[in-house]
Amino acid sequence: MPPGRTEIVLSIICYSLCSGSLILINKLTLYNLPLPSIIISLQLFFTICFIYALNLFDLLPVDVLKWEFIKPYLIYTVAFSIGVFSNMISLKNSNVETVIVFRSTAPLVVCVLESIFLGRELPSRRSCLALGMIGLGGFCYAATDKAFQDLGVGAYFWPLVYLCAISFEMVYGKVIVQNVKFVTRSGPVQYTNLLGLFPMIIFAMMDGEFEMLEKHRIDEGGGTYLGLLQSLPLKVVTLLVVGCLVGTLIGYSSWWCRGNISATSFTLVGVINKCITIIANVFIWDQHAVPLGIASLFLSILGGVLYQQAPMKKTKDADDTIEEDDTSKKLLYNDTDKVNGQDIETNEENFIRLNCNDSEAKERKGVSFKYESEVCQ
Repeated sequence: MPPGRTEIVLSIICYSLCSGSLILINKLTLYNLPLPSIIISLQLFFTICFIYALNLFDLLPVDVLKWEFIKPYLIYTVAFSIGVFSNMISLKNSNVETVIVFRSTAPLVVCVLESIFLGRELPSRRSCLALGMIGLGGFCYAATDKAFQDLGVGAYFWPLVYLCAISFEMVYGKVIVQNVKFVTRSGPVQYTNLLGLFPMIIFAMMDGEFEMLEKHRIDEGGGTYLGLLQSLPLKVVTLLVVGCLVGTLIGYSSWWCRGNISATSFTLVGVINKCITIIANVFIWDQHAVPLGIASLFLSILGGVLYQQAPMKKTKDADDTIEEDDTSKKLLYNDTDKVNGQDIETNEENFIRLNCNDSEAKERKGVSFKYESEVCQ
């Protein structure tokens, strides 16, 4: 059964609150603790422990791990891990708005992929205009970005990787929702975090983060990890804990929202909810874009507001069904017009043959039980 309007709105609100806040939490955490892959690994590990701890006390049902589910999620996990890693590296090296502007251009890619692989129509004129506004906002932002002016396209390598990864992730994630049926809501979160933890640990090793952590342990923690944790400022520990909690919530809310709307609409929700992030980022500190850059970013977000979800493409079977329904209605109401170019003889027998199970119609026509029985046999 398709989701109701209330469920759709609630899923969008929950996902928006989590998505809009997590990017800012991670940026603040990275500013104080520049270990992106280890931070994400900690968030994934916390979510796994949260799920199985509640399941241990029979408070939360979970799905049994099955190879038939692991196979499709392995592909998704690769895109998820690359997307998260490139997002964190981008946050580490750039300001929040740079990440958001690349996030805002993702619908341009997703709407095309969705038309090719998920059977949706191409965007309408209004939606094309909205997507054009998103692209124009991104272009204008790049023109005002100091990092782009100094380093050129090279400044956007990781944001570009993030854009490609998240575009694929949005479309393939929708494919998974449609084809992989879990027993519980924890299934997608459980598989994503379990399978995503190992790639993130590998990224941390490749980026030399464990060596950096070891150095901090010796220099600041007195040679122990407990001492390292105690040496961290309270605000950093708080950010780590809050990041883990929000990371768990976004796992549930994102899959909930993804299952209720199209891939492009889900991508746009992720863009629009960054309004809160931008405003908060401006007031928290000076690590943000210039006013013209922020205005360009809001132009992209306005485009996201104007975008309309494209309908599914019509299939031949659907067209045949519509024609059959049209014929049925004409016979039902004794319409003497032509149906599909042929005259319909509207007599009592035709009506009953078509509507043997329609008690309301029979009553309206006053057909006798004896005559109805003869025709319907």
